[in-house]
Amino acid sequence: MTVVRLPLILLLTGLLGLVGCTTYQPVPLYQLDGGNAPLPTDKGGVAVLLGPVSIADYLQREALLQRQPDGSLTASREGRWAGSLAADIDRQLLRQLAARLNSQRLVMAPATPGFTPQVQVLLAISRLDSGPQRPAVLEAHWRLLSGEGKLLDGRLVRLEEAHEGSIADQVRAQSLVMRQLVEQVALAVQEYGELPPEVAKEPRKKAPVTPAAKPAKPKIPVAEPLRNEGEVFRF
Repeated sequence: MTVVRLPLILLLTGLLGLVGCTTYQPVPLYQLDGGNAPLPTDKGGVAVLLGPVSIADYLQREALLQRQPDGSLTASREGRWAGSLAADIDRQLLRQLAARLNSQRLVMAPATPGFTPQVQVLLAISRLDSGPQRPAVLEAHWRLLSGEGKLLDGRLVRLEEAHEGSIADQVRAQSLVMRQLVEQVALAVQEYGELPPEVAKEPRKKAPVTPAAKPAKPKIPVAEPLRNEGEVFRF
């Protein structure tokens, strides 16, 4: 009896495996597109410490989240990120910023021993998502510090980019707003990174205000005693 059942079991197992192979479809993987960012050639460019870079908790996963019309987020079944989105953001920031500054002297925080930055970029990304009916939105806050840790500049940023609805076009739109963010930061680094150290220590110092001269007090004539020069004769 056992000999008769064995071929039937093998046949059923093969059919189930065949059905599983025909229904399984691999999910496409996506990464942010940094564009045609060239490799920097200037080894003596501005020294930048990039980070710490903080990413919102909901972005620290491989699921490609979709923003729904009611504002909720759901994981896409049509694709996912190729690895950690947070790590991909760090790579894109470093590569694109180095290309725009044409400098190889960029280091991700924490700084390596012996590296002295001219400026430091602090970045907090609180939102980066899109949806079939929602544009790609990036919300972030970046700050620029001098080598001594003094605040040079900073800005709250909200960037939007429309797309055609597909997952691939949503990733394209999210990549574009990331590039726009890097462009803003690069312009600020170029402005302050070229300043002499003594000027960068105290950015945007207002010119001293010269106090207005006090009006002169009017001179009051002083009354002086009159002398009587007359002579008195006694007889």
